[in-house]
Amino acid sequence: MGEQVFDEISERALEVALQQREAHGGEVVVLTMGPGQAEDAIRKALAMGADRGVHVVDDAFSGADALRTSEVLSAALRRIGFDLAVAGDRTSDGRGGVVPAMIAERLGIGQATYLSAVDVADGAVTGQRVTESGTESVRAHLPAIVSVTEKAAEPRYPNFRGIMKAKKKPVDILTAADLGVDADPHAGVRATDISERPARTAGIRIVDDGTAGRQLAQYLSASGLL
Repeated sequence: MGEQVFDEISERALEVALQQREAHGGEVVVLTMGPGQAEDAIRKALAMGADRGVHVVDDAFSGADALRTSEVLSAALRRIGFDLAVAGDRTSDGRGGVVPAMIAERLGIGQATYLSAVDVADGAVTGQRVTESGTESVRAHLPAIVSVTEKAAEPRYPNFRGIMKAKKKPVDILTAADLGVDADPHAGVRATDISERPARTAGIRIVDDGTAGRQLAQYLSASGLL
């Protein structure tokens, strides 16, 4: 097994949270779901400035997919209590980018995803989302969850004092029983059947003999694309 590291996008999400605490007060709690080795990442987050950590660890969560992960993290957030949850837009391994939205749906809260800038004021979180067509301004009432991109913040480097203080900061351990979630290790999405991919077949070629436009329109209409 390779070295366990703190995901870079999670470091940027933590930096966003730390900046908001410095601007508005409050507490930064680092939450992770993973095996025992994941505590190393929590300790780094505490060294960077987080106040405390929560480690969700249980053999029942091994190999969890996005659906299962969102269920467990939602239960943990509900137990912890929060005003704003900040996550990276996607992990460097799965790269699904769907868990924050799933958590928002499960908790019935607002979401603002793929943000390159974040601010909190007047009971709401606002941010900027860069798209192919420009920049969008988004807003959600608190409590809410946001996901941030690599442009959101440059993470600070933990100094020696922070590293020493991190050793004394609390890290709570939560299991499936603590969260009241299904302890079945097979909970979530399961494959019930597999089949071979069908062989490729020849497509339809349209030769422009003066009626290509009509042929294309007829094909698109028959395929339900018009």
